[in-house]
Amino acid sequence: MTLDDYPSAVRDAVATTREVVARLHAELPRWGLVVWTAGNVSQRVPVDGGDDLFVIKPSGVTYDELTPESMVVCDLDGTLVDGTRSPSSDTAAHAYVYRHMPEVGGVVHTHSTYATAWAARAEPVPCVLTMMADEFGGDIPIGPFALIGDDSIGRGIVETLRESRSPAVLMRNHGPFTIGRDAKAAVKAAVMVEEVARTVHISRQLGDPLPIDPAHIDSLYARYQNVYGQNQEPTR
Repeated sequence: MTLDDYPSAVRDAVATTREVVARLHAELPRWGLVVWTAGNVSQRVPVDGGDDLFVIKPSGVTYDELTPESMVVCDLDGTLVDGTRSPSSDTAAHAYVYRHMPEVGGVVHTHSTYATAWAARAEPVPCVLTMMADEFGGDIPIGPFALIGDDSIGRGIVETLRESRSPAVLMRNHGPFTIGRDAKAAVKAAVMVEEVARTVHISRQLGDPLPIDPAHIDSLYARYQNVYGQNQEPTR
């Protein structure tokens, strides 16, 4: 099945999503999260009455070359539906997450330096910052070691994040994957995971960071997720 077989509303949604995903890829080098062609962003395209699609970066293409037209479209089995290039080597992982976590609308993978360093040690980033409590609701967990090429990475992501409030997982010996309601939220989580991984690493050079009480973590997380910023109910 090709994209031409889908209704016009789906094709229009794909075109819009291609623009969004291409633009968000520029955020990865901007925040120092990737080098060369590493890393990828994807976003789900809902399909009423059918199986969803997703838009993802093509494999081995530099960030300067990425355009909306160069983005590729896959189904939730990771099969190419539209595009002139091969999909990212992490496509199977993204597809598995979308199949098994229907609430997820965006997935991001980077090899950002500090987060990947924690992944190399197979050590969760402990929740010792209010920023972490806000954004991740606790420690940033470690996922299992998995080889690239099939859905093993995706299985590790899903198994780990189903048991966590965190939108980020550090896949052992590999690097961070993040999820969100859309690709923008997943990119934000990727930026934040690198920031806190760096800060906690620096803190450990000075001594032992102080953990935050779990009750305070719960309070901070609830406030940030439900009240902070434009989520707050207007007052009269």
